[in-house]
Amino acid sequence: MPAARKIPTILLTGFASFGGDRINPSWQAVSALKGRRIAGHRVAARELPTEFGTSLRALRNAIRETSPRLVLCVGLAAGRARMSLERVAINIDDARIPDNAGRRPIDVPIVRGGPAAYFTTLPIKAMLVALDQAGIPAEVSQSAGTFVCNHVFYGLMHALRRRPAIRAGFVHVPWPAEDAGSHADRRPSFDQIVEGLRISVATALATSEDARIGAGAEY
Repeated sequence: MPAARKIPTILLTGFASFGGDRINPSWQAVSALKGRRIAGHRVAARELPTEFGTSLRALRNAIRETSPRLVLCVGLAAGRARMSLERVAINIDDARIPDNAGRRPIDVPIVRGGPAAYFTTLPIKAMLVALDQAGIPAEVSQSAGTFVCNHVFYGLMHALRRRPAIRAGFVHVPWPAEDAGSHADRRPSFDQIVEGLRISVATALATSEDARIGAGAEY
């Protein structure tokens, strides 16, 4: 009998809670998609520690274990009200607060001698169009910060720099409306965030050339 066809894998990652919060909606949303099928691909989900260095080792191990066709790392941007499709990762750690291991690097390169920045290889403009059509608040973001989220985003793109067949990038999610208090009406619900991640992945798998639409920022 012919060997069973292996189902290709998508790797999604979220973060452990940090900063005194009990939960992290990035991991909650990612774990809600674990094992799901998206466009003929199986979703593998991993929780990364909110720690400099350790998070990248866990990410590299996850990539080796899953051999993914696409990697989407997800983090929490507590002060934002939309899903943020990140355009660029920069080669710097500059922590405003300590990570979960008590580390607080300041002005330290993520990869010594590495490029100043990496751009996402996901079609973020096409993803933005798809999210807008679904009524999910979203934006293209020009900065992933300088904390562990950017650390992971840069480390991801550096790890895959010689593997162009694997598309990869980063999305920040806000606190969902259910947990946002007086600002709830301006934010997506938890279910919308989960659906937004599914739409983002499906769009990335289906899109070979990104849409050319304006989604920049004046500041």
